[in-house]
Amino acid sequence: MTAPTRQPLKPVPAQSLLRRHRTLPDSGPQLVRVNPAQHILIGQRLVDRGVLDPGDLVKALAMQVRQDTRLGDILLCNRMVSESELMEALSEQWSAAIADLDNNAPDARLIDALGAAQCLRERLLPWRRSGSAVVVATTHPERFAAQRSALEARFGTVVMALTTEAALHRALMQVRNPALAVRAELRVPSFYSCRGWGTVAAARMMLAGVIAVTAAALAYPAIIFSLLAGWAVLTLVATASLKGAALVTTARHLRATRKPLFSPAANTSPAIARLPTISVMVPLFHEEDIAGRLIQRLTRLAYPKELMDILLVVEESDEVTAEVLSRTSLPGWMRVVTVPRGGVQTKPRALNYALDFCRGQIVGVWDAEDAPEPDQLHKVVRHFHERGPEVACLQGVLDYYNHSTNWLSRMFTIEYASWFGVVLPGLQRLNLALPLGGTTLYFRREALEKMGGWDAHNVTEDADLGMRVVRHGYRTEMVETVTQEEANCRVVPWIKQRSRWLKGYAITWAIHMRSPRRLWRDLGPWKFLGFQILFLGTLTQFILAPILWSFWLLTLGLPHPLTGLIPAPLYWSLMGIFAVSELVNLSVGAFAVRNPGRRFLMWWLPTQHFYYPLAAAASYKAIYEILTRPFYWDKTQHGLHDEPGEPKIDADDEATPQQEDLSGTSSD
Repeated sequence: MTAPTRQPLKPVPAQSLLRRHRTLPDSGPQLVRVNPAQHILIGQRLVDRGVLDPGDLVKALAMQVRQDTRLGDILLCNRMVSESELMEALSEQWSAAIADLDNNAPDARLIDALGAAQCLRERLLPWRRSGSAVVVATTHPERFAAQRSALEARFGTVVMALTTEAALHRALMQVRNPALAVRAELRVPSFYSCRGWGTVAAARMMLAGVIAVTAAALAYPAIIFSLLAGWAVLTLVATASLKGAALVTTARHLRATRKPLFSPAANTSPAIARLPTISVMVPLFHEEDIAGRLIQRLTRLAYPKELMDILLVVEESDEVTAEVLSRTSLPGWMRVVTVPRGGVQTKPRALNYALDFCRGQIVGVWDAEDAPEPDQLHKVVRHFHERGPEVACLQGVLDYYNHSTNWLSRMFTIEYASWFGVVLPGLQRLNLALPLGGTTLYFRREALEKMGGWDAHNVTEDADLGMRVVRHGYRTEMVETVTQEEANCRVVPWIKQRSRWLKGYAITWAIHMRSPRRLWRDLGPWKFLGFQILFLGTLTQFILAPILWSFWLLTLGLPHPLTGLIPAPLYWSLMGIFAVSELVNLSVGAFAVRNPGRRFLMWWLPTQHFYYPLAAAASYKAIYEILTRPFYWDKTQHGLHDEPGEPKIDADDEATPQQEDLSGTSSD
């Protein structure tokens, strides 16, 4: 069927709305005759009005049987009716007028009485007073019926009016955007947040510590060098042991089950009755070349489009991305959320702001350059369905599609294959906390909101949230799905990106160690030890790497601070530790790239010796930024390389006429 011609929605002015309600029999609760059973008639009403083909109605009803969504959303997403036609039918069905929110701003005091976040969550907007009643605009009449008692307890007599989701969001942001912006920055309780980190006093204290260690090293070089070397060797043993344990555990599981590494237990759970809506946030910043590619990649997803809620999250200050999106035709299941300016401008703050605009029971995160597997959302739904509510988060596997670009991209691919293919699955089976990656993350929304979302000031918000998942009594599991990304294959951008990660690791370790006793109690001894190795051990290895490398001087008979101070047995023990550690790294990497298509990377494993010095350089940049600008987000540029076989999209190709705004938010 050819989609009906879309007509612009004509809201009923406030004056008409009030007159309409005065014609009803009384001014009490019956102002709007709400019959919860009436909503099933909306399809027939649209057919009777001649705007919906009966065959399309049959298709939509068949789809609704397996989907946890409204019939109207299915009709809209599949372009079987227009938004104006649906609103007119709903107005007739529920005997309610359409509120003109664009030309009549809501009363901010009424919104505050309910709370801006609650308005977004329930899709209810206390609009204005009409005599003794409060007119409440809603996108979901059945929610108004369910919430009526609570609304009357707060406002007295209430009257329902209808609106679109886009109009509700615009009206709410018009009067309460500053409050939502502040909420995005302060969502995480102060105890778990690093927002107080950037004080002058904290910077002076850290700088004093660095100066003290440097002065002591100059005064007592042998003693300080020995202490630092001892600590570096200890953390080397710890991190190598953890990697080795992860490798053995993962390999044993694979050999025992002969199933994929992340495959959940045998499916004994009942079939999923109705598929849920999934909201996925995609933060964008200065992505002038990525919009067309992103839409093309996400269009390949096999999940029902009416159950996909993709939010393109754009900063208000980012005129580049906003201009590209304004010239880009977005599908109905994709919308733009514009994040207002605030105290900081970070990815986690943007995610916190957009979280309130999500529709889904499951909330996910992708990066701008991501290319998820077509069946990824189905796998996520299935995994959550087979697990209890204690599994609050799922982490997918990240891989790179431009692994053959140059040496740096190959090293990055080996590192990611080792981390997501060996270490993280091993940590899960060792019952340790998983530091999350920044993308291909999925949360049960209820649990995510209980945890407070993301720390808006932490530049590795993913690793921090992974620890809070455990501290709040939840678990993270790996899910068997792969998202292809673009590897950072230029040296300077690579160092900038890695320095941000290490800076965030340092801040995350310090924040969670504010109260070691409480952290011990929250995690337990085993997970507490794992946290120390993963965070403090990783930082130590990069910062003190030159000390470990200096032992090559002893091997070559060159001058060294410990020349003549290390007995032969200790020297050979150290050499044995170094050799075993290197063997573990090579084994993990070889196991990670053993599959066809990646096996050629084994030849590049020995060159990792030249890769890790880059991370050491990044660690010193991270220390400098901790002292000077702890919340600075060093942006990584994307869009330099396409997927194999992906047609290149020029900016002119993206500038297609924009469709009618069914996005649900204003792109401003």
